[in-house]
Amino acid sequence: MYEKLVRQGNAVYEIDEECIRRKERAERRQAEREKPPERKKLQK
Repeated sequence: MYEKLVRQGNAVYEIDEECIRRKERAERRQAEREKPPERKKLQK
């Protein structure tokens, strides 16, 4: 598990990079599902 520490003022945040990647992948898959299907062009 890869984690990153981010310090802002007196606060320290622990970022789980693996979790971020899973979330981004799920968002991309969702966007692909919502995209309208491509139409095939007719050849003359």
